[in-house]
Amino acid sequence: MLEIKNISKTFNPGTVNQKQALKGLSLNLYDGDFVTVIGGNGAGKSTLLNAISGVWLVDEGQIIIDGKDVTKLPEYKRAAFLGRVFQDPMIGTAATMGIEENLALALRRGSHRTLKAGIKNSERDLYRSWLKRLGLGLEDRMTSKVGLLSGGQRQALTLLMATLQRPKLLLLDEHTAALDPKTARKVLDLTAEIVSEQKLTTLMITHNMKDAIQLGNRLIMMHEGNVIYDVSGEEKKNLTVEDLLHKFEEASGGEFANDRMMLAK
Repeated sequence: MLEIKNISKTFNPGTVNQKQALKGLSLNLYDGDFVTVIGGNGAGKSTLLNAISGVWLVDEGQIIIDGKDVTKLPEYKRAAFLGRVFQDPMIGTAATMGIEENLALALRRGSHRTLKAGIKNSERDLYRSWLKRLGLGLEDRMTSKVGLLSGGQRQALTLLMATLQRPKLLLLDEHTAALDPKTARKVLDLTAEIVSEQKLTTLMITHNMKDAIQLGNRLIMMHEGNVIYDVSGEEKKNLTVEDLLHKFEEASGGEFANDRMMLAK
């Protein structure tokens, strides 16, 4: 479903601020893979997701989604293939629009727009059933402005919107990092449920090692712009946080020093 072939990305080339964020990285995701991604600060995790989604073009290499080469496609054209949830709950929804209006926008993504009535009653029934499964009471507040919701409610809504059209690839960029532990767990459980039901191919960045081990069928570790560890199956199921720390030190030749990830053990 996703083929990444030898991609590289350097920011501010030729200046004192030059930074090579991706270094000849190659990665394949098969249909239905749920891959968790961990790594220290500056490892290139978010750069990888931004490269896939077209926020910026790579300097070299290829990105292929479901057999289509999207390497040169701008971000708005790649949106037809992708669903994405960001770390910031404020991104991904229109704050001044109602909940049902946001869902209608997500449902109509990629379709031809007309001047017909915006939302039919039959659609509202559909939206209400989708929202009810979130267990957040949003089904009774469909006309409420999204800007009035809590961070957790908004992130759960964004996740629902990102998966309405069953994207070819779902990108989750530390989408629970800004939430309190209880709300983060709720959103993660919802994520696992939706990904499993829809058999979505998913790439999820997390700073929490336990979550990285428990969720998904595969785990990759990044360091200095490349993948240094890739594990799946029974080996992944049997991993411990201590195993991951050892693997990092073994592959990178140095001690793991990321305070935020250490605190999330």
